[in-house]
Amino acid sequence: MATVEIYTKAFCAYCARAKRLLDGKGVDYAEFDITLGGPKRAEMIQRAEGRTTVPQIFIDGAHIGGSDDLAALDREGRLDSLLAA
Repeated sequence: MATVEIYTKAFCAYCARAKRLLDGKGVDYAEFDITLGGPKRAEMIQRAEGRTTVPQIFIDGAHIGGSDDLAALDREGRLDSLLAA
């Protein structure tokens, strides 16, 4: 199964939606809570090419985008193959 990483903040509805989708598929993921900022927030911004919103999601190191992007991949039937890689 693919390596999935998700940067989140507390009380973020979009973060909860993305995690719910991944949980529903039985995906294990590394979650990085950047609510208080710090080095993980800086890391996310660098990896996400300047994007500062959460969640920011990566599958096998590739930037997928946010919650809407993840949901779009799922609707298009492309998410399962990315997760299986």
